[in-house]
Amino acid sequence: MTEATLSHPTFQKERIHSLDILRGFAILGILIMNIQSFAMPGAAYLNPTAYGDLTGVNKWIWIISHVLADQKFMSIFSILFGAGVILFTENSEKRSGKSAGLHYRRTFWLLVIGLIHAHIIWYGDILVAYALCGFLVYLLRKKNPKLLMVLGVLMIAVHTLFYVGIGLSIQNAPAESIAGASDSWNPSQEKIDEEIAAYTGSFQQQFMQRSTEAMFMETMVFLMLFFWRAGGLMLVGMALYKWGVLSAQKSNRFYWEGVIAGLMIGVPIIIIGLTRNFQAGWSVNYSMFIGSQFNYWGSLFIAFAYICLIMIFAKSEVMGWFKVRLATVGQMALTNYLTQSIICTFIFYGFGLSLFGQVDRLGQIMIVIAVWVLQLLWSPLWLKRYRFGPFEWLWRSLTYFKRQEMGK
Repeated sequence: MTEATLSHPTFQKERIHSLDILRGFAILGILIMNIQSFAMPGAAYLNPTAYGDLTGVNKWIWIISHVLADQKFMSIFSILFGAGVILFTENSEKRSGKSAGLHYRRTFWLLVIGLIHAHIIWYGDILVAYALCGFLVYLLRKKNPKLLMVLGVLMIAVHTLFYVGIGLSIQNAPAESIAGASDSWNPSQEKIDEEIAAYTGSFQQQFMQRSTEAMFMETMVFLMLFFWRAGGLMLVGMALYKWGVLSAQKSNRFYWEGVIAGLMIGVPIIIIGLTRNFQAGWSVNYSMFIGSQFNYWGSLFIAFAYICLIMIFAKSEVMGWFKVRLATVGQMALTNYLTQSIICTFIFYGFGLSLFGQVDRLGQIMIVIAVWVLQLLWSPLWLKRYRFGPFEWLWRSLTYFKRQEMGK
């Protein structure tokens, strides 16, 4: 019998409830930041002064989003992906004694789904980066958690070495290199108009713009950022899973100490960075490189605080109805992630309402809340009738080379 024959997708009774709740929390939270890339020219994601109103309520929405959301939910997702590698391969090895074939087939199809998502729907896709990292971190899955944690932190630090080094030496860089960085950090009105015209134009115009940006994300951004941060956090996730942190096995005291320490360390670091970036006028020389590292590291502490808070919530007896809804959102994480892209590109791109560049940050948050409500309502209704979300069903069917039974 083949490895795929002996193995099968995770049964409902085998699921770890705390992981589903945490995944649901993360999939909803990540839209707070992704909405900016759906709705506005790309430069505005990293440089809030590059486009749009940054006064009054819009400024406060950006500040709160930056402190509490930017890179926090992506960090949780990377941690969960690492934990998921162990969980998936352990289950496969219990059933068949093997896991490599299924893991690499599963990861290959995630890569394919990510490439389609990035080039056909939305360039800000993270699935491609996760799949590429997933090919490698699998090899370290059986290492002890202390080593995984150390290796993970060291990987995360590599990006900082790149960016601090560039930031300290940028004044000595060739003029054309500085001009290129400045053009991406704070593009001209002509460049912004071209981007708006592309995304509100024909599908061909959208595709050309989107595919170019997706290729940049999959090459330069991956090599400079995603590989080191996402890959490192996957190793951290493996360690946290092995220690029982992600399956709510620790005491409430442990988790409350994690919440307090994470917030007390993370929030001040990010606020210091925020203050310095505003003082520097969000200049490319400072804010793009050295100024970005405050949130880069502070976000890790806040992400851990969120994880601990969700574990406390998962262990508690309160709001059971909401835990069920969050868990179903998490069970359908791939479907909900992709449907967020489909909904938002319809709102903002030319094949839909063509609102790209026209909705301020307050309006964006209203859309986020509407999508949250929709996904919290539809996820439990879907899973009452079906075993998987539609994209989970597709992914599993491709992984196991067998059409999965959809209905319960």
